[in-house]
Amino acid sequence: MIKIVSGEFRGRRLRIPDGKNTRPTSERARSGLFDWLGPEIQGAEVLDLYAGSGALAIEALSRGASRAVCIEHDRAALRCLRENLRALDLKERARVVQGSVEPELKRLRSRGSCFDLVLTDPPYGSQEWEHLSSGSLLAGVLRPGGQLILEHSTRHPAGSEPTGLFLRDRKLYGETAFERYQAEARAVEP
Repeated sequence: MIKIVSGEFRGRRLRIPDGKNTRPTSERARSGLFDWLGPEIQGAEVLDLYAGSGALAIEALSRGASRAVCIEHDRAALRCLRENLRALDLKERARVVQGSVEPELKRLRSRGSCFDLVLTDPPYGSQEWEHLSSGSLLAGVLRPGGQLILEHSTRHPAGSEPTGLFLRDRKLYGETAFERYQAEARAVEP
């Protein structure tokens, strides 16, 4: 179990799946990330890719985000994610999408769904980020001026900058690195 660090659900515990398929972001790193984002979370619509237990999306909701969409494909993680949302009575503010990230991003984009904040925490050491960052899918689901946070291990550099976004800044919390990208203030072309 892990705890929500701050906000409405501060101190509430979240279930995490057994095994090594899901690696939740540490409380220290989550605290640092959301302190770094500060008031930009208030009222934000959040997309959590590779959501796992939902800790990042739930932390955002706890700190004032208006709604969250969580994409996850692992069955054990999905069970925990749904249970966590149910336990916190967040079913009205959060939606769970079962599936792989790339096809679900394409589906969201085709529906015109846009978010203020995209949180992405692909499996450390995988090629998922390289594949996603090479196209404009990520920029296509961000509102103008929206932000994307990439979490990765300091042992596994992130690699390429996502198409259509620019790097604002980076933060390190132990072995966890966060990179903050932003969409141009004007609309991004499909």
